[in-house]
Amino acid sequence: MRTVVLRVSPDSPEPAQIAQAAAVLRAGGLVVFPTETVYGLGANALDARAVGRIFEAKGRPANNPIIIHVADASAAALLVAEWPERAARLADRFWPGPLTLVLPKGPQVPDVVTAGGPTVAIRVPAHPVALALLRAAGVPIAAPSANRSSRLSSTHAKHVLADLDGRIEMILDAGPTAVGLESTVLDLTTTPPQVLRPGHITPSEIEQALGDTLSQSGDHVIQSAEPLPSPGLLPRHYAPRTPLDCCEKDQLQQIAALQEEHRRIACLKLEGTAIADGPNFLVISLPADPVRYGARLYDELHKLDAAGVDLILVEVPPAEEAWLAVRDRLKRMRRKWGEKVIE
Repeated sequence: MRTVVLRVSPDSPEPAQIAQAAAVLRAGGLVVFPTETVYGLGANALDARAVGRIFEAKGRPANNPIIIHVADASAAALLVAEWPERAARLADRFWPGPLTLVLPKGPQVPDVVTAGGPTVAIRVPAHPVALALLRAAGVPIAAPSANRSSRLSSTHAKHVLADLDGRIEMILDAGPTAVGLESTVLDLTTTPPQVLRPGHITPSEIEQALGDTLSQSGDHVIQSAEPLPSPGLLPRHYAPRTPLDCCEKDQLQQIAALQEEHRRIACLKLEGTAIADGPNFLVISLPADPVRYGARLYDELHKLDAAGVDLILVEVPPAEEAWLAVRDRLKRMRRKWGEKVIE
């Protein structure tokens, strides 16, 4: 299969390109498109066969559900068995935006989308290209991140091509995504609601919008073969091919010992941490602001994969709410030197 790449304006997407992509979706094809978080691998969410092709293209486990993207809250309400008042309140506050709501699924949603589970994850993306595609296609779009399963999400079209070229029909290339980390996933089927996957929107912001507290259930890492309640819960996910480990700021002296073993090491440090490059040691400084850090993280890791370094060390960011999403992704990326991973 030849993958067609169409360059589109990120702010004012050209109608002709959007129409081409919408036609591919309606015909059962796969189209990669940008959202404000990462690039998504999209199919008509109401076409079970088309959604099945997403799992094939990614090598995605069958028990890992897929988020449905819709153009507005009214379209979301049509796909669920119940649209509670708190869903309406959150949609009014955060949509379009990087918040995914988990609700009881409606009968029209194919089981393949929800991995056979009773709930469906839905959001309205805040990217002009994604919204234009949804409106032109006239169907909800099931779309996980556009990458092979367990690998780094794509924040540029070139990342998508490296992973999925020849497996999909089309890519809409609108340049880099803005947020860079996947959406916050909030389960509204529990009382109180709970965050299943942290993202750009923090628990405090959600609590403020709801006027209520969320469940403090801690980290979610699930290894069961049963249907998962949300994407992003597998123990290894969002990971570079290169082994990656994390260390505290005061542990960075271990790098000197690693250099003596003649490995090519890369270190992602926070701005303000003093550490210098060496002959086989590349230091990359990332912003000490969690939003700007998240926007750059995956792209820097893609570059290091391409550079062929032997090991990536990441300075652990602060244990603060604003860093929850970054810390969650780093936790799922970790693989010590020499540890084998089955892909």
